[in-house]
Amino acid sequence: MRFIDLSRGYRRYGREIEEAVLRVLRSTRYVLGPEVEALEEELARFVGVPRAVGVSSGTDALYLILRALELPSGSLVLVPSFTFVATAEVVFRAGLKPYFVDIDPLTYNLSPPAVKEALERLKGRVSAVIAVSLFGLPADFRALEPLCEEYGVVLIEDACQSLGAKLEGRASGSFGQAAATSFFPSKPLGGAGDGGMVFTREVSLAERIRALRVHGQTRPYYYEWAGINGRLDEIQAAILRVKLRYLREEIRLRQRVADLYRELLSGVPEVVPPHIPEGFTSSWAQFTVRVKARDELRKWLAEKGIPTAVYYPLPLHLQPVFRELGFPPGSLPETERAAREVLSLPMHPYLKEEEIRYIVDNLKEFYRR
Repeated sequence: MRFIDLSRGYRRYGREIEEAVLRVLRSTRYVLGPEVEALEEELARFVGVPRAVGVSSGTDALYLILRALELPSGSLVLVPSFTFVATAEVVFRAGLKPYFVDIDPLTYNLSPPAVKEALERLKGRVSAVIAVSLFGLPADFRALEPLCEEYGVVLIEDACQSLGAKLEGRASGSFGQAAATSFFPSKPLGGAGDGGMVFTREVSLAERIRALRVHGQTRPYYYEWAGINGRLDEIQAAILRVKLRYLREEIRLRQRVADLYRELLSGVPEVVPPHIPEGFTSSWAQFTVRVKARDELRKWLAEKGIPTAVYYPLPLHLQPVFRELGFPPGSLPETERAAREVLSLPMHPYLKEEEIRYIVDNLKEFYRR
């Protein structure tokens, strides 16, 4: 059993992918060509925004958003600590300073009350909030959008795990002034390498990001900004265009997997399944539960041939790279508790019912011992 079995999807549409790759190879257009342009248009329609800009990774998508916004140097950006390192890393790279805020214990996303408290306490020093839509569930933008507007700060969505999710019918990737997503192979829409996309409603912001992804060039050999080499390859775009045609169905299949997990785990008090608030849908990038005796359980499941993962075992505010920011142990209690208790179970669209039952049966057996 694999934690994420990409081979099963490939067996379904691999021939289409191979034909698309061959089309690009024969074209000899390998960087920022018609495939990237078509993918940008298709994903902009999918998310429901006017502009999408293909870039080299989800990390670079976040970084380019921050660079393009031209926020005050050294200003604070509120971020969760319970997320992948890229969310806070790019803040440093853009000449800004991350400030960690605690999470909601049910959703693992930024806690709006904690964000409000930080905005009030740090008034005038915060320029932006990056809200991660973690594990495929949109952050609480119903609360965060008016909150950021009230305090005059920019809201950015880190949708690197949540493409295909929705909040009250509005697609993840459409929230805030801009949003970033990732096409890392394990994502709901994953390529065969690195890639990312920026989504925004602002034409000028999109055009600045288009320039920054090619070294700040606005016309041949004319550079207005110091940019990066952040381009999306044609081969990745061609692969993603094939997989995008299957994304809605694969989200439904992920939901089927999640529903069965939740049904089978309903009688296991030691396991708390993911919470999906009313009005939200998840793209189920992960199926993450809270458990008792996590490390022992994980070892037990591994002995039964069941792979698991822990996202994330050490929160960012306790990582050596961010130690200078001054967030000691105990400063973000919900984040730290989640890091001790969460466990992600195998999740992908083609997980079979008998495999899910085998996983849950072994979970139950562990707690019956």
